[in-house]
Amino acid sequence: MSGRNSDNSKNGAAPGDTRDSQENRLRIGITCYPTVGGSGVVATTLGIELAQRGHEVHFISYERPFRLPENSSRIHFHQVCVNDYGLFKYPDYTLPLSVAMASVSCKHNLDILHVHYAVPHATAALLSRCMLPQDKQPRIVTTLHGTDTTLLGADPGYGPAIHHALLQSDAVTTVSSWLKAETKRVIGFEGPMEVIHNFYEPGSPSRTREAVRKDLGVADGEVLLIHSSNLRPLKRIDLLLESVSKIRDRNSFKLLILAGGDFKQFSDDVKRLGLKERIIVRENVLEIEEYLQAADLALYTSESESFCLSILEAMFFGCPSVATNVGGIPEVVEDGLTGLLVPSGDSESIARALNELIADGDRRKRLGENARVEANKRFSSDAIIHRYEELYRRLIDEPPKVSVGEIAGEIVEGCR
Repeated sequence: MSGRNSDNSKNGAAPGDTRDSQENRLRIGITCYPTVGGSGVVATTLGIELAQRGHEVHFISYERPFRLPENSSRIHFHQVCVNDYGLFKYPDYTLPLSVAMASVSCKHNLDILHVHYAVPHATAALLSRCMLPQDKQPRIVTTLHGTDTTLLGADPGYGPAIHHALLQSDAVTTVSSWLKAETKRVIGFEGPMEVIHNFYEPGSPSRTREAVRKDLGVADGEVLLIHSSNLRPLKRIDLLLESVSKIRDRNSFKLLILAGGDFKQFSDDVKRLGLKERIIVRENVLEIEEYLQAADLALYTSESESFCLSILEAMFFGCPSVATNVGGIPEVVEDGLTGLLVPSGDSESIARALNELIADGDRRKRLGENARVEANKRFSSDAIIHRYEELYRRLIDEPPKVSVGEIAGEIVEGCR
């Protein structure tokens, strides 16, 4: 392979792993938010999948990503130390992150630094590159996941910095065509952007479907609805609860909420709507597969989504969704084929769709099987990972967008 860092002899190989020859293996740094959320889940799974394909992967963040296993072959975690100096009203993360990125890039001779979510990861990556001599500079890939465009991009305190970071990145990707269009509209970024959809690699459930439903108290004949999210305002949990309260037969279902946050804030709504006996909450679940395989129908009422990874996760287990027709969701759910799309903010329409699929088990199962097939065809790791690998290899054969003088190597200790 031509380009920088072509000597990848330090990378180990799993016995019998022939998917990637030694000379094509890459050293890849990944920075993401380590907490519950779609961007962190996708970034973590990407790193795991890349390592399984023989690449050396280095995660750089303030905490270990919550889905990153310990002691995995070819996966390394570098923790960023954030000091709370009294001089600053708020602790700074961007500068310590940039120094850590530069240090890891230098020590491990990274080919690629792939940052997920623009703020502050892309800015820190650019700063880290300025600390390195030209032959130590990794190519920077910035993946936009949603609110870094739709929320922060519209903020005058962030938008210009995000625009600059995108201009200086060697490549920019978005998780949906809708987000690509929004990035152009909101931030005014006209540079190249490649759409690479999110993906999912399901694990094997540790319990049977029947065992999980029994543990949850789901009776025979009850339809198990499922919702999984971080409960942020854009997820419109208030609308979700209101819609569920309008299901005609209260004894026909239970709603399982896999909460990536504290659900207590919605206790008053649950009580007011008379849903206490219908709702089951599990917080901060790491192994979601056993719950997904136990569910019959997923429900998502977001007012904005760049993709909605949770819908895709359910699809892999033959679970169709009723979801609002917003953002990038129509790129995941084909209305009437793999799920039902409903108008945003309309609890009556949402309840009507729920009633239809609760009552019609055959149709629900058809939609679910279609969803499973579509998920495996379009959104599996095998369908997506090679696109990132191709992007990485293309970039390291090209000159970087920005290089600095040789004196930069003096900034990072031991980096010559």
